[in-house]
Amino acid sequence: MTAPDLLTVGEALVSLRSAGPLAAGGPLTMHLAGAESNVAVGVARLGHRAAWVGRLGADELGEYALRQLRAEGVAVDGVVRDPRRPTGLMLLERRTADLTRVQYHRAGSAGSALDVEDLRGPLAAGARMLHLTGITPALSDTARAATRWAAEAAVAAGVAVCLDVNHRDRLWSRDTAREVLTPLAGYASIVVASTDELDLVGEPGADETTVVADLLRRGVETVLVKLGADGARAHTPDGVRHAEALTVTAVDTVGAGDAFTAGYLSGWFDGLDPAGRLRRAATLGAFAVSSPGDWEGLPRRAELSLLDGHEAGSVIR
Repeated sequence: MTAPDLLTVGEALVSLRSAGPLAAGGPLTMHLAGAESNVAVGVARLGHRAAWVGRLGADELGEYALRQLRAEGVAVDGVVRDPRRPTGLMLLERRTADLTRVQYHRAGSAGSALDVEDLRGPLAAGARMLHLTGITPALSDTARAATRWAAEAAVAAGVAVCLDVNHRDRLWSRDTAREVLTPLAGYASIVVASTDELDLVGEPGADETTVVADLLRRGVETVLVKLGADGARAHTPDGVRHAEALTVTAVDTVGAGDAFTAGYLSGWFDGLDPAGRLRRAATLGAFAVSSPGDWEGLPRRAELSLLDGHEAGSVIR
């Protein structure tokens, strides 16, 4: 099998969405969710080879997740089916037009049992980029060890690493996250964070300039800082570039940060210059917020031009 451009590692979940309060009842729609699988889908839709690896339960929800990933062209050859643990589940309810509430049922899930042995084969197959997030090491001790091992193995094999901080305060405290993510960031070529996540890969309370300078000194090549409605910044040893967000009608911001990362990595695979990567990242972020769902509205390559001519000023979450 041809090595993928992108290998993502993490937990895929099944998301059940309600258009109104869950307590009121009503229909639920089923979707694939998970930060790492979202990125894999976004990259695959733009014509790159993408693979996702993790654990899924040997249940119907796990089968659904695999079918969705395969349908999107994401390779899943390395996925482990766990007969003892269920596939993770999340419930989303629309409480107001601009407020969505999320409940997770992932304790003891198959995804949380990720282990180093699950990753040896997929990492040995090679990739141009390994994508990790701060969600996976928060799931369990074995997932934490597997994430660290994957980063170390990738760097040793000459594979670039992208780390999205993606902090989830329901999973772990900021202090614990910092203890794990600060050393993990040292393996990354690309670090992605929102402004309130930056000090999780640096000194507590440190400002953006300080954290970025330290990351670049440690060998990180690009630090991407998501700024919400103000777009994003890319810090490199050559300086700072800023990309405005595009003007679109925001429908659902869930998954927009993953879309932003997918767009940037796609530009990296295509050999775009830093400014071009940022533009593509902003474009995918705009597509993501314009449609409901984590990844369903992401564009194919031929659709990238649909937002050409849109002015700056929308959102990247």
